[in-house]
Amino acid sequence: MEFGLGMDDEPTANLWKMMEQLMLEITSRQLKNKKIIRSSKHGFTKGKSYLTNLIHFYNETTSLSDKGTSVGIFYIDFSRAFDTISHKILIGKLLKYGLNEQTM
Repeated sequence: MEFGLGMDDEPTANLWKMMEQLMLEITSRQLKNKKIIRSSKHGFTKGKSYLTNLIHFYNETTSLSDKGTSVGIFYIDFSRAFDTISHKILIGKLLKYGLNEQTM
């Protein structure tokens, strides 16, 4: 009997999903421990999302507005930024910030 190594094979796909989750946890832990991503960042941190970002943003702007402070808003969508970035450059920068090569 011949076993394939492709993603169509259910045990292989499950193994890849487990490895992906493990790598995500290790990378996230290193980023947090080395304080590369601040706790104020949303979307990169467990328990924070675009919704928590909007709630925080709303609270801050309404607080400033209530104090009579002018508020200017400028939002940029970087959703496609990671689709076009060179992975070689990204890996180099992550290594520079202290992620070890075993994690990469």
